[in-house]
Amino acid sequence: MMSSELLANYLPIVVFLGIATGLAVVMVLASLIVAKQKPDAEKVSPYECGFEPFDDARSKFDVRFYLVSILFIIFDLEVAFLFPWSITLGSTGVYGFWSMMIFLGVLTIGFIYEWRKGALDWE
Repeated sequence: MMSSELLANYLPIVVFLGIATGLAVVMVLASLIVAKQKPDAEKVSPYECGFEPFDDARSKFDVRFYLVSILFIIFDLEVAFLFPWSITLGSTGVYGFWSMMIFLGVLTIGFIYEWRKGALDWE
């Protein structure tokens, strides 16, 4: 008795999965039947910023590229902390204000350090 009740609870999920799978198969078959399957050389060529690619896609990047991207992510996340802080500033009071000022001070010192070390310079 219990197993038939359990199966009845899962019946809508099985029906949904069946309809989704059937619909996906119908769409793929319809695109194979209706669409033109002879792509020209222009369509299958690699696209890279509007011009032909000039090197292998697996070429090595300079370490500075990764450094700049990581620094961007770090500073972007730090700025994301400012939005909830600014909204809740009224309830956090003076303690919340000075905590954020210390946080921004440490962030500024880190930014100046990176700038002086040349981490943001690009050749």
